[in-house]
Amino acid sequence: MKSRSKTFVDKSVSAMLSAIEVYNKPSFLYREDTFAVLAINAWELLLKARLLQINDNKLASIQVYQSKKNQDGSLSQKKYIKYARTGNPMTIGLLRAYDLLVTEHGDTIDTLVRDNIVALTDIRDNSIHFVNSDVRIAKQVQEIGTASIKNFVTLIRQWFGRDLSEYNFFLMPLAFFRDGQGASGVDLTPNESKFVDMMVKLQKDITDDGTSDFNFSLGMDIKLRRVGLGEQVNLTVSNDPEAIKVTLAEEDIRAKFPWDYQMLLTKVSKKYAEHKSNNAFHAFMKTLKKNPKFCVTRFLDPGNPKSPKKDYYNPNILKKFEELYP
Repeated sequence: MKSRSKTFVDKSVSAMLSAIEVYNKPSFLYREDTFAVLAINAWELLLKARLLQINDNKLASIQVYQSKKNQDGSLSQKKYIKYARTGNPMTIGLLRAYDLLVTEHGDTIDTLVRDNIVALTDIRDNSIHFVNSDVRIAKQVQEIGTASIKNFVTLIRQWFGRDLSEYNFFLMPLAFFRDGQGASGVDLTPNESKFVDMMVKLQKDITDDGTSDFNFSLGMDIKLRRVGLGEQVNLTVSNDPEAIKVTLAEEDIRAKFPWDYQMLLTKVSKKYAEHKSNNAFHAFMKTLKKNPKFCVTRFLDPGNPKSPKKDYYNPNILKKFEELYP
């Protein structure tokens, strides 16, 4: 049976694929608007999938809770599920999911990811008459959208071991649709001008780190040239039945070991008030890391034991700290 987190991941990927497919239709009038709506939906599902993954797939981790009024007018200490008008439990929003991952669970997500998501949300919220009347609007949307897709692909690989190389995760360059060197003769409306000004300001204020895997915005330079037959790349595919079969199970590993060290440290600190990162703690951790049920080490280059590595932990490890903090 498929886990809740995997279901959310699958829907998230479908939403992003739909966003890209719509965007890459050159005659689709509301392509930027629709892309922003679907991409935001994909991000919300992905962040909720991550919350479910690190909380043993408990729905409570993504539901909204509120206090009720007691008879004396005070608010109850107990929290109750908040229900929508449909009668279904309400779930948290996009930015709330992001903030919970960082503040409550210690998940290390580059701040550029949040900046990009906020900009993408602004695009969605301010999508008024985005009908490609000016190439500046389309350019801003594509630069934010391209970075958003790159961030999305990176996180889904890190969190869930999902390789999306089988899909065409890219936005068609503007150069294939329009004259990228100039704008059309249609003037921007006041709302469109405000939007462009806001995006330009954000791009000036937020600086991408060239060493990071994440970006706030990404531009494209397109250059077309002729190539001869001699420049084709030769590919050789082997169907030799004696060839060594390789099975990649990274997705399964990340599902079983979703916590990194910072997340584990956050969980321990919240659960055990007496916790201190002292010698006793590090000695205990050293013992636990030897147990394959609780810890797995992933190498950047799996075939090279000298390559950079990172440890991941199974949530069941948290119970073991009762031995250290009885």
